[in-house]
Amino acid sequence: MTTAAEARTSLPVLAPKIDAGIDYELFLDCVHCGLCTSACPTYVELGTEMDSPRGRIYLMRAVTDGRLDLNADVQRHLDLCLDCRACESACPSGVQYGKLIEPFRIYLAKPQAGLGQPQAKRLPLWQRLLLFHITPFANRTRWALAPARLLQWTGLDKLLDKSGLPGLLPSSIRQLHAMLPRLQPSHGKLPEVLPAEGKRRARVALFLGCAGDAFFPQTNLNTARVLQRNGCEVVIPRQQVCCGALHYHSACAEPAQQFAAENCTAFDLSSVDAVIVNAAGCGAMLKDYGHLLHETPSARQGEAFAAKTKDIHEFLMQLGPVQPEHPLPIKKAVYHDACHLCHAQQIRKQPRQLLEMIPDLKLLSLNESEICCGAAGSYNITEPEMAERLGQRKAKHILDTDAEAIFTANVGCLLQVGRYVRAERPKMWVAHPIDALWASYTG
Repeated sequence: MTTAAEARTSLPVLAPKIDAGIDYELFLDCVHCGLCTSACPTYVELGTEMDSPRGRIYLMRAVTDGRLDLNADVQRHLDLCLDCRACESACPSGVQYGKLIEPFRIYLAKPQAGLGQPQAKRLPLWQRLLLFHITPFANRTRWALAPARLLQWTGLDKLLDKSGLPGLLPSSIRQLHAMLPRLQPSHGKLPEVLPAEGKRRARVALFLGCAGDAFFPQTNLNTARVLQRNGCEVVIPRQQVCCGALHYHSACAEPAQQFAAENCTAFDLSSVDAVIVNAAGCGAMLKDYGHLLHETPSARQGEAFAAKTKDIHEFLMQLGPVQPEHPLPIKKAVYHDACHLCHAQQIRKQPRQLLEMIPDLKLLSLNESEICCGAAGSYNITEPEMAERLGQRKAKHILDTDAEAIFTANVGCLLQVGRYVRAERPKMWVAHPIDALWASYTG
């Protein structure tokens, strides 16, 4: 049997070899069968081999072996990847694509890669400030949203839209304006401890996140209420911070590790049965803390944090959910699989099972439910053209079902899907499954 070392040294070297800190065995897991291609959003849209998971693995391995120069073309194909990890679900060989693309991108961002500034630093200053200095901090994001909240409250936003002024804005700012949902009133800071209703069945810590808590505060509130209704005492650590996903997926490893280490300190894992998270992207990152922190002093704490993390749908179905009683005003809905829930965490059935418990609600099937909507963290800002193509593709499939609501379990998906659905059907309900469950609990 050929070892990884033999496989690497037997190939002709035409360019300098690189070391991105990737276990070479992970490259060899790919047998180049191509079953991943139909699951890849960029391949589905573009049809080019180098924009498929298999093609990108070829590129990364060839550069690692020194058979291909690390150049701007290689970087572009890798930048275009959404890191949705749909290929991992499709792969029969168990290729861990995320453990290839993410460290490779981190290497590309280093000076020794010789590619100049990484993608994150090539963005305009205002976008870098937004992505890395505002969005990861919920309070800063709330302040940044205050003008939009005021415009919506006064109705001036509708007058602005009718005037056509938003059309004069630069395209990137125009996209952000189009993505804004109707902002709900903030509930203020949740208590540090919320008691269980009835007999206590579990004690859990709730991870609030950053952008999700700013854009959709009602979802965190409803998550806490649903947990209480299901007999959970809910602890909300005050010192928790962003999960680090936005930085990590943008090849900024050190800030992501710093956030992760702070969360490991903020949560008293010994006092709770689980750390509950309601956002797919955050959940995938928290469950990967062992990998993220593996070469840091917080490595053991990261592994322990990852082991305790549970998605809200996953946790409720394991606990045995209280049956919701009240029908909703809608009768037909669809569920879109957030990539980092279905692919990174392999959670598909549980959100659907909870929604199917709601009286009189018919859950319709959605074509290409597991194809990314184009949000992918900051992707709809860094790659707006591809994100728009994928957003429109997703919205078409949703609207074709004639559903009255679309449910999905990630803040980025809610913003992205909401934007393109509202363009055709302004009154369609776009919400988290837990929002629907709480509505059914309370009527």
